Amino acid sequence: MSGPGFDTGRLAARLDAELGPAETGIVLERIGGGQSNPSFFLDRGHERYVLRKQPGGPILRGAHAIDREYRVLQALAPTGVPVPRPVLYCEDAEVIGTPFYLMERVEGRVFTDTSLQELPAGERRAIWMAAAEAMAAMHAIVPEEVGLGDYGKPGNYFERQISRWDRQYRQSELAPIPAIEALFDWLSANQPADDGRVSLCHGDFRLGNLMFHPSEPKVVAILDWELSTLGHPLADLGFCCMPWHTAPEEYGGLLGIDLAAMQLPQEDEFVARYMQAAPGSPPLLPFHKAFALYRFAVIFVGIAERARLGNASDPEAAKLAPLAERFALRALEIAEGRPHAL
Repeated sequence: MSGPGFDTGRLAARLDAELGPAETGIVLERIGGGQSNPSFFLDRGHERYVLRKQPGGPILRGAHAIDREYRVLQALAPTGVPVPRPVLYCEDAEVIGTPFYLMERVEGRVFTDTSLQELPAGERRAIWMAAAEAMAAMHAIVPEEVGLGDYGKPGNYFERQISRWDRQYRQSELAPIPAIEALFDWLSANQPADDGRVSLCHGDFRLGNLMFHPSEPKVVAILDWELSTLGHPLADLGFCCMPWHTAPEEYGGLLGIDLAAMQLPQEDEFVARYMQAAPGSPPLLPFHKAFALYRFAVIFVGIAERARLGNASDPEAAKLAPLAERFALRALEIAEGRPHAL
């Protein structure tokens, strides 16, 4: 076994068979920062790819669906929505221990710090505005026109999602979290009427899952489609608004930061840019923001569960476990119309 945790020789042989003989062997480099599907830069001669695979060990049913990731990349590659070009999908777990896929390696910048402190102050607002525009472009795609008409169930999106995340939460063997259960009750009782809108939803649309042009405020790739499905576009918008409702120590939020001094947009500015690029969209409600925080709270439960089982993608995953409760409490502040506690 090699450094990546699997036999690179077996992988190289499969790629030779699928893509033709390589000029040289393969070189792998683990990409850090992800909490879900392990990812690697893979160089094969002059060819440059990214490999994504399922994590090893037991996983929750329905999680880590990299086959769905690959399918959506195939569907969007010919459109104007910025995604990496898909190259190869391998469902044979004998090669590296789990299914995996290859996509092209896109060059650009990824910002994991939502306050964008690494950028000159004058460039920060444009980055967030570009994220809003990329999201609107994604939502403008008609799923049936790109072969994704059956990518999810139509109608009652929020009802089905609330039930799905509740099931995933209850699959965990960790101690119950009362704030998550109270939030589930509030969301169940405060769903807006189904307006029939259906779009491709990313499911994890946030700054850290976008790659920007090396020097321009332009999204060149939307990454990490594991949670994508057909659903309501305001689910993505509410999710992307989470930084304005969480503190810097709560997975890098913006709450408590002097946004004007940092030349960062207010939440309403970001939402307004999305609405400008997505004319006719219904308004973003407290429900949508609370729902987004609920989903991420349950995701943190899953991260904590993987850490307990010893198969988390990130060795620091155990430190994120307390955020499950923190995100649920933030959502309850929104739900109850209370100012966020700092």
